[in-house]
Amino acid sequence: MKQVQDQTGNSFFIPSPPQRIISLVPSLTELLHSLELTDEVIGITKFCVHPDQWFRSKARIGGTKNVNVQFVKSLQPDFVIASKEENVKEQVEAIRSFCPVYCTDVVALEDSYQVIEQIGIITNRLIKARQLIKAVQQQFADLPLVQEPLNAAYLIWQEPYMTVGGDTFIHAMMKLAGFHNVFAAEKRYPQLTIAELQKLNIDVLLFSSEPFPFKQKHLDLFSDQWMQSGSLQTLPLLRIVDGEMFSWYGSRTLYAADYFRKLRESLFLSDEPTA
Repeated sequence: MKQVQDQTGNSFFIPSPPQRIISLVPSLTELLHSLELTDEVIGITKFCVHPDQWFRSKARIGGTKNVNVQFVKSLQPDFVIASKEENVKEQVEAIRSFCPVYCTDVVALEDSYQVIEQIGIITNRLIKARQLIKAVQQQFADLPLVQEPLNAAYLIWQEPYMTVGGDTFIHAMMKLAGFHNVFAAEKRYPQLTIAELQKLNIDVLLFSSEPFPFKQKHLDLFSDQWMQSGSLQTLPLLRIVDGEMFSWYGSRTLYAADYFRKLRESLFLSDEPTA
C-alpha cells in the first residue's frame, strides 16, 4: 500500500498499482500512453486527442470542464488523474468521494518532472517515468540560452483577447523558448485590449493554436484592428504557435525544446554559446 500526496496537498492510499484509470487531463493521457498503460486506461476526455487510437477507442467521460461524474462512477475506476488548472474543483471533489484522485498543479517544468515520477510510482512504471524525465532534461540542457529574449505576449483567446501571467506553465515555457513575457507581473489569464498592447514594447505576439484555435484569418483581423486604431506604434511580429508545446506537460515536453529551437530560428533569435 502506498500513501501518496498530490500537488494540491491531497493525500490518499493506493493499495496496489491501479488497473482502471481515468484521465481528465489531455497532456497526462498522453503520458499514460508513453508509460504503456493501454490496458489500464479505461476513460479519457473528449479533448484527449493523443494518441489517436485512444481518442477513437476509449470511453469519453465529457470535457475537462464538464466531466460526467456519474458516468465516471459507473466505470468503476480505481484511480483518476485531474488538474487544478484544467478541471472544475467541485467535479474533482465529487469523484474523490468514491475514487482516489491525483490532482496536478504545474507551473514549471520541474513540476512536470514531479508529476511524471509520481504517476510512474503509482502505476508501477517508475523506470519508464525516470527514463522519460532524463530524456526531457537532456533536450532542454542542449537548448542554449537566448542572449536577448524578445518581448512577447502569448494570446490564448479572442473576444476578449486573453494572455498568460507569470504564475502559469506557459509563462515558464515562454522563458525557456527565449521570450520575455510582458505580462509576467500579472496573475493567471488576464483579459486585454489592442489599445493596451499598443502601450507596451512588444517584439512578437504569439497566437496559440489552443484553447482558441487561432488561424491566419484571426491574425489578419488583428492586424486590421491594430492599423485602424490610428496608433503610431509599429505592429509587432505576429506568429501562430503550437499551443501543445507551450502548455502540455508530461511526455509532450520531450518535443518542446526542438520546437523552441526551430521557432527561434524562424524569428532570428540568437543563442548564447554553451561552454
